[in-house]
Amino acid sequence: MKIFRGFKHPGLAPECAVTIGNFDGVHRGHQAMLALLSAEAAQRGIPTCVLTFEPHPRDFFAEKFKKPELAPARVGTLRDKLSQLKLCGVDQVVVLPFNAALASQSPEAFIQDVLVQGLGAQYILVGDDFRFGAQRAGDYAMLDAAGQRQGFDVARMNSYEVHGERVSSTTVRAALTAGDMAAAAQMLGHPYTISGHVVHGRKLGRQLAESAPGASDGFRTLNLRFNHWKPAASGIFAVLVHGLDAQPLRGVANLGIRPSLDPNDVNGGRVLLETHCLDWPAALGGEGAYGKIIRVELLHKLHDELKYDSLAALTAGIAQDCDDARAFFATYTETRRQTTRDRI
Repeated sequence: MKIFRGFKHPGLAPECAVTIGNFDGVHRGHQAMLALLSAEAAQRGIPTCVLTFEPHPRDFFAEKFKKPELAPARVGTLRDKLSQLKLCGVDQVVVLPFNAALASQSPEAFIQDVLVQGLGAQYILVGDDFRFGAQRAGDYAMLDAAGQRQGFDVARMNSYEVHGERVSSTTVRAALTAGDMAAAAQMLGHPYTISGHVVHGRKLGRQLAESAPGASDGFRTLNLRFNHWKPAASGIFAVLVHGLDAQPLRGVANLGIRPSLDPNDVNGGRVLLETHCLDWPAALGGEGAYGKIIRVELLHKLHDELKYDSLAALTAGIAQDCDDARAFFATYTETRRQTTRDRI
């Protein structure tokens, strides 16, 4: 999959089948749309293209009007969005910076400058609630009329439903905010996942509950930065970690701002996913995970973030979270085995 920042690039295909959206979470509704896009592109012998935006348009307006409440909670980072689009078989992704120029562009100019001249769109697939252009003045009818005049096809896909409920980024956000990871996984088509490079922190966790002074073998953590200030999910979770061993590693993770730590911490003020593996791979030692790209599946929420008044209280809290995660995995593993037996 090719990724482009903007559409003024010689590597872009001269013609394409395109769909447009924020694709936050790349949920099952998105996946169904991308499957249809691929089928239509294959019939025409042209590549598929996803046109998406960064930052999210509502993030832009939240900053412009100094109203943070306008910004939506973010399901996934740009990295995770691109990873999921690649898994869906998309040929190229164009990431447009959503800025003042794009926000003020008329729907007619967007069609002509971006879709026709910029992307060479031959087929355009949009959702049933699609709006575009300044003041969201453009809609499906306007786009379809332009296609009839200029010779490109336009189609609209109806909502995708699971158990009678429309699947959208909004409903996924709501499930994650409520800590309902099973509902989120059902709408996403897979467990909610965050990926990224393991970065350095204060290395405080390894000093907590260490086997001997200076052993640094306590609660060692894998730190991933969530590059948005407002994640849809937050709290303490039972997780599976992929990318460090041949098999996924069980763990417990904190997603949030870690209220118990010093704000002057190297990652202070950042949203961080801190994961402690219940069984640390000996081959990694103390430093072997840094720089590696890992993928963390958040399977079950244990509780919201808590602020502890001392390191002793923090240590006891983490120990309890580890016990609770082990209890979850005992049930989770048994359920997975039962499901496998049922299929056989």
